[in-house]
Amino acid sequence: MTAPPVPQYGTGSLADLAPSVLAALGVPGGIDVLGLPPVPRICLLVIDGLGWELLRAHPEEAPFLSSLPGRALTAGFPATTATSLASLGTGLPPGGHGLFGIQIPIPGTGRLLNCLKWTDEVDPLTFQPADTAYQRAAADGVNVGYVASGRYEGSGLSVATARGASYLPADSLGQLVAQAEWALREGDRSYITVYHPDLDSTGHLFGAGSAHWLHQLRFVDLLAERLAGVLPPGAALYVTADHGMVNPSDRIDADEVAELRAGVAQLGGEARARHVYALPGAAADVLATWSGLLGDRAWVCTREEVVTAGWFGRVEPGLLPRVGDVLAVPHGDLAIIATRQEPTASALLGMHGSLIPEEQLVPLLTAVAEPRE
Repeated sequence: MTAPPVPQYGTGSLADLAPSVLAALGVPGGIDVLGLPPVPRICLLVIDGLGWELLRAHPEEAPFLSSLPGRALTAGFPATTATSLASLGTGLPPGGHGLFGIQIPIPGTGRLLNCLKWTDEVDPLTFQPADTAYQRAAADGVNVGYVASGRYEGSGLSVATARGASYLPADSLGQLVAQAEWALREGDRSYITVYHPDLDSTGHLFGAGSAHWLHQLRFVDLLAERLAGVLPPGAALYVTADHGMVNPSDRIDADEVAELRAGVAQLGGEARARHVYALPGAAADVLATWSGLLGDRAWVCTREEVVTAGWFGRVEPGLLPRVGDVLAVPHGDLAIIATRQEPTASALLGMHGSLIPEEQLVPLLTAVAEPRE
């Protein structure tokens, strides 16, 4: 089995976008890793689920996006929304912010935190204490806004990843554009993030590349085109995503295969990036069992192996217990589902999280409004 490709932290990952944006806006401490030119106003459009490989495979459904110059970035591990939004918000790899996937342990409770839905008992300011790029920009006088559905305002994930930005609720494509257009013109410098989730949810339900997904891609393309059309003179639009997506048909159910639960205290992560938390003293047996059952369909590694290999970037020591004792990451057509623990997620067609290019690679596309003469 070939070794997994490690995300390009420090040279070309989502975690490098925020420091580069800060540098482009002239914020002290910003490091221009990605070579972004200096501009006074930046709009960042985050299209949930728009993988680089998917975009390249369907240029006819996204003529505007496909016409933009750009490159691929690696999302980071796991390639999933909570992790990627935290990397985009903080400018840190997962090992720095600690959101290592959808489901990770709540210290001292024996329970898992769903990082998308959160829970009132977990303070996002404590669980993810690193400052965000939005806070750093606002402290330097930049007008900072976050445009997204009103249902996410004040959520644990929003506080953990986007604090420091003024939240601007928008529940339709037109509202997204109008809110961004207004916010981009405020102040002498502005940094406005626009987040749109519908391509991802469509892919989960109907499959990436399905007819439903392709129609949604058309609307996403129009959203990007409209945002580019309302940019103030001299402003830049950057388009990116949090992960790609695949449609795995080979599924193994950890709730039906008794061996996969032996010695396991908690099953975290998600179907394409599993954190397996072992009972005391059982980690070696869990590793052997999972390796034997999954064979060459997944990378099955210990916590120490993945940390040493750099899957998460540099991991802060206090965050290590959030990483599974064993990690199981499918790299082919496999999904490790759990039909009793996760009935809804187990039924999804489109999935993501792994280290393969279809899930890891996301676009960084650019449109710039000409400055006034």
